[in-house]
Amino acid sequence: MHFETLKLTQDENNTGVFTITLDRQAALNALNTQMALDLIKALNFLEKSVEVKVLILTGAGKKSFCVGADLKERKNMSDNDWEKQHNIFEEAYLALRAFPLPTICAINGYALGGGLELALSCDFRLISETATVGLPEAKIGIIPGSGGTQLLPRIIDLGAAKELLFTGEHIEASRALSLRVVNHISKPDYLIKETNKKAYKISNNAPLSLKSIKKSVDTGIHTDLNTGISIEIAQYYRCAYSEDRREGVLAFNEKRSPRWVNK
Repeated sequence: MHFETLKLTQDENNTGVFTITLDRQAALNALNTQMALDLIKALNFLEKSVEVKVLILTGAGKKSFCVGADLKERKNMSDNDWEKQHNIFEEAYLALRAFPLPTICAINGYALGGGLELALSCDFRLISETATVGLPEAKIGIIPGSGGTQLLPRIIDLGAAKELLFTGEHIEASRALSLRVVNHISKPDYLIKETNKKAYKISNNAPLSLKSIKKSVDTGIHTDLNTGISIEIAQYYRCAYSEDRREGVLAFNEKRSPRWVNK
């Protein structure tokens, strides 16, 4: 598929790992209307593909993952135009958060504002040791509007999240790791290699299991414990009654790699 503002690639070893690379390097991969539309198109396409097991999201180049919304595009927008654009942004972020299989963000440079919100919308994050992240929206008279005030406090300590939101400060990769905004830190030249390595490890597992784990966690975390356990049990039996569960047990006993059929 052709996209104006991003690249969609499949791992050459057919592991089920796909990568979306934001590609507006001249604008530090800033999110404009077309990029949001491209993201929606790419995510909808991937969600329907039986080949996908893991999705990686990253940015082109080493300088920037995404610096948030393209303020040059927004410069002369009316309030109505701003809202129309933001509705498209909301659809793109929702598509990423709702993606049914594991998503990993490789933060290769600046991840600011809506860029960090893209990263937070993924299941977990790896970061280059030279990268910088932050939610500086309060400095220009708005607030994060694509999940930042809700995702960040669900990932890190509440007080730390409020500090970052109130100050709008940029933090280095080492502090992002210590706060657990990200899961792993990597040297710039090895970021994609390390991200792929993590993705390959995930892609070896049963696709139905991956989907059920994600649904159990993402749905259950917003409920009380007993309701969450009920959600888990429902997903457990979805897997237990599947062909892949039978194949997984058989492969274990035959001491071979399983051949998943995704049903």
